[in-house]
Amino acid sequence: QVQLVDSGGGLVQAGGSLRLSCAASGDTLSGYGMGWFRQALGKEREFVAAISWNSGYTRYADSAKGRFTISRDNAKNTVYLQMNSLKPEDTAVYHCAATKRYYSASYYAYEYDYWGQGTRITVSS
Repeated sequence: QVQLVDSGGGLVQAGGSLRLSCAASGDTLSGYGMGWFRQALGKEREFVAAISWNSGYTRYADSAKGRFTISRDNAKNTVYLQMNSLKPEDTAVYHCAATKRYYSASYYAYEYDYWGQGTRITVSS
């Protein structure tokens, strides 16, 4: 079983950047597809980005394309989300997630088996 710990959130001004990290323990991440999701206050959880086990496939929400980059370092058992040009509407709690469908970069939350506790991002205008 995989345990995921999200970190890197904080308060940033609009136009700024943050890099989120998701560190795994309990198993090697190379056996999992990974994703990032977010949930803003009063809203449903939404997909942000995903990456397959060997970085061969990536997928982004339209809101993230051109601004966010998902990457992974299997040797470090860590997944990253580089977020640039942040907007106030990016304010949310961000969660990483792992799916046993290692070959996929899925945007379906129900396909993910393990979840991090979340890290909060607040973007001020």
